Amino acid sequence: MTPTEALDILLKSYRSYYDITLHEEPDTLFAAEAVFHSHDEQFFLIKKAVVSEAESNEQVFIAVEDALDESLLRQLDEAAWNTGLERVKPHQSHRNTDVTLIILADTITAEAKAAVKKLRHYKSYHFGLQGWSNYRLVALETSTGTLSYNRLGGNLKKLFRNIISLQK
Repeated sequence: MTPTEALDILLKSYRSYYDITLHEEPDTLFAAEAVFHSHDEQFFLIKKAVVSEAESNEQVFIAVEDALDESLLRQLDEAAWNTGLERVKPHQSHRNTDVTLIILADTITAEAKAAVKKLRHYKSYHFGLQGWSNYRLVALETSTGTLSYNRLGGNLKKLFRNIISLQK
């Protein structure tokens, strides 16, 4: 399976709940972006009597590469985290805005696989009163079906196991 074929399968799974933007320009770092927004309100008897409300967002950046080394990984990591944070608008009912980076590469060096596990980011807004941002990172080596992820990226294992099983 090529990284482009894996991208097609991945986008099909995200299409139901996320707004997807494909980038076809050759000079862009990310092949696609997916954005999820959720707003929840609880009220008492009438809609004007709001008891609580919460807003949750996720920014997903998807990169497709032929080969991933540690320097390219760090470049993608920095670009995804900074771009994701630029889009955060903290306010009283903001709960979280998570940033996810998914890298689909034909080959990944051993140094890059080790670095994936160590990359972590977290940001709190107004001491957590206006929410926070977490960072997930997953890298799939499509030639071998090997999956590397950071601590929070482990939540996406099931999705990628489905992609890997379609490869066989």
